[in-house]
Amino acid sequence: MRTKGFLLCLLTFALILSFCLPLYAGERLKMSTTTSTENSGLLDLLLPPFEKRCNVRVDVIPVGTGKALQLGRNGDVDIIFVHARKAEEEFVAEGYGVNRRDVMYNDFIILGPENDPSGIKGAKNAVDAFVRISKGNASFFSRGDNSGTHKKEMALWREAGLKPAGRWYLETGRGMGHTIVTANEKLGYTIADRGTYLAFRNKIDLVIVYEGDKILYNPYGIIAVNPAKYPHTNYVMAMVFIGWVTSPEGQRIIREYRKSGEALFKPLAIP
Repeated sequence: MRTKGFLLCLLTFALILSFCLPLYAGERLKMSTTTSTENSGLLDLLLPPFEKRCNVRVDVIPVGTGKALQLGRNGDVDIIFVHARKAEEEFVAEGYGVNRRDVMYNDFIILGPENDPSGIKGAKNAVDAFVRISKGNASFFSRGDNSGTHKKEMALWREAGLKPAGRWYLETGRGMGHTIVTANEKLGYTIADRGTYLAFRNKIDLVIVYEGDKILYNPYGIIAVNPAKYPHTNYVMAMVFIGWVTSPEGQRIIREYRKSGEALFKPLAIP
């Protein structure tokens, strides 16, 4: 059934896109997305071909996943591109979104100073790494913004049985790029998505001190805002865009996007 649905989505995308230029010229599509998709530079490659083909402007609102979903709940955007699967499924179940599709994935990593004062490199798993951070001699910088990364961070603290607080635990309230730079300046630790780290790697001294635990898997999904709830949204163009990012061409762009020879994301719609 999934294969049949996917093929139907591709067919719909192809049919609409073939008429895209004459029918939808000059339209705008409002998309809320995570700061990681923008900070990584992926959208700079993914959006222009779509905008040129359909003669449409995609207005990107980069915020944390929580706020991105809230913009959808308010009917302020047409489409949402985020990375917090449980929150995405709740968004759809509550009737705010429709036609969610898997797009891509990477993973979360823990960054810290090269001398690793809290001994994170010796952690047996991600939860153990967080326990060591809480007992260590360096600060931890949290996004503190209800983003997908922040949600993953808080899940790890819960798994560790800890409620982070104190002078060592600092919230930036900002996006991934800003948080990485702040942690770098203060010689602290942080959790980040691999894509943003690779985009910033040449600008910072922080290194990966822990990676590889399956709990750090980080999938991204895209969702159209429900037109039955918000008739003013540009549902047709939202579906065209969903078709684009999950099409062979869109997935190729994601697959081939690299920094210093390393892939920032891996496609999920067409592995």
